[in-house]
Amino acid sequence: MAEPAPARLLLTSLYEAGVDAVAPGPLTAGALDALELAGSQRCWIFAAGKAAGAMAAAATTSLQQGHHSVAGGVVVAPSAADPPCATVSALRGDHPLPGSNSFAAAGRIGKLAEEVRSDDVAIVLLSGGASSLIAAPIGGLAEEDLVHLFDQLMASGLDIADMNRVRKRFTRWGAGRLALALAPARTRVLLISDVPGDDPVDVASGPCAPDPTTVHEVLALLRHAGLHEGLAPPLRDYLARVVRGLIPETPKRADTFAHVTTQVTGNNRLACDAVVSRARLLGLPAHHSPVFLAGDAARAGTAVALELVNRAREGRRGVVVWGGETTVRLAASPRASTLVPSSAQGRTAARENRPQGGRCQELALSAARQLSDAGDAGRRVTLLAAGTDGRDGPTDAAGGFADAFTWRAIAAAGRDPSLDLARHDSGLALAAGGALLRRPLTGTNVMDLVIGVIE
Repeated sequence: MAEPAPARLLLTSLYEAGVDAVAPGPLTAGALDALELAGSQRCWIFAAGKAAGAMAAAATTSLQQGHHSVAGGVVVAPSAADPPCATVSALRGDHPLPGSNSFAAAGRIGKLAEEVRSDDVAIVLLSGGASSLIAAPIGGLAEEDLVHLFDQLMASGLDIADMNRVRKRFTRWGAGRLALALAPARTRVLLISDVPGDDPVDVASGPCAPDPTTVHEVLALLRHAGLHEGLAPPLRDYLARVVRGLIPETPKRADTFAHVTTQVTGNNRLACDAVVSRARLLGLPAHHSPVFLAGDAARAGTAVALELVNRAREGRRGVVVWGGETTVRLAASPRASTLVPSSAQGRTAARENRPQGGRCQELALSAARQLSDAGDAGRRVTLLAAGTDGRDGPTDAAGGFADAFTWRAIAAAGRDPSLDLARHDSGLALAAGGALLRRPLTGTNVMDLVIGVIE
């Protein structure tokens, strides 16, 4: 196998610098050390998300060093992990679709919340992925209907904030319901944000934050996205009953959350700034673009490539980094007839009859077409688009590279890159062209990094 090109090695190094800057352990330890906790108070740990294991381990170490008692807790992550201490259990949830593991984890959280006393401290550690990992339907709704809802939302092209505005309506711990279950115990929430704007109401579907979105706004969002008619009838009926006042709205009063304090410890900007700092340490001019990448992935890829090419034509060199999270809108999927029972099967269900690729891979493939057509300036540009969690959507790659030769390499391997882009088969195309970035899961998640190098 040929050695990676120098530009790809540089891009990978810059990506890793961004990921390292949002490593959840140090961020959590620093934030927890700053909290004023009485030594006599019992502490509980509730951690959920892609960074849950590292966050819980750091929190436990910090508490133990401060001679605080860890009465109990639970850590829910995408893969099995060792519990951080004897009193805290570790569970595996399902992602990106909830399944039996997620439902069990949600139930375990409920049992532990009942044991939290009013004079205890609950430490809630949340990161991207928690919406699915601890998902269970609110009372009266079926698990299979919730699975189908998550599947619909994944294919809808909605951004993460809008998806979570819908999800929290129907999930047991979304929309502040976890904070209400823990009340009146002091609840300290630490977040690693995977949403634009870093609003706690959007991260992990807001388990410890009031829900500002009304049911009428949720219905308008669903109709605009063409999802309302495809909802399971019990979910549509639930929303209709909220409209009629037969079921209460989601928690909204700020005074209901007076026992909660929240801090965002890591976000996309922190990762982008680290990329810029690493590039400058290497002696390269570096710039963090003020443009936040959102919306259609292919259009974003074209725009990013054009900006890099224009810089190359102006004689500039160096590094440009963008942050954000784009979307890929897929055709509506048929309703699953059976419950998704495990994480692996959840991923299989998400992929069944679906294109093979993710938003970062689609962005990179679209950029590759633009670079291929850009002549000498295009040959000076190499780009990497990758998820900071090490996974690009429902694929086994973090993202993909693009340069002026990627498009032709895909064609030379026997695939039609134009057709792959139209069909959203970007993963298959980039794999054929040797342009995927594969690496282990990072244990964190602050959306995506898109990094361009101009030589």
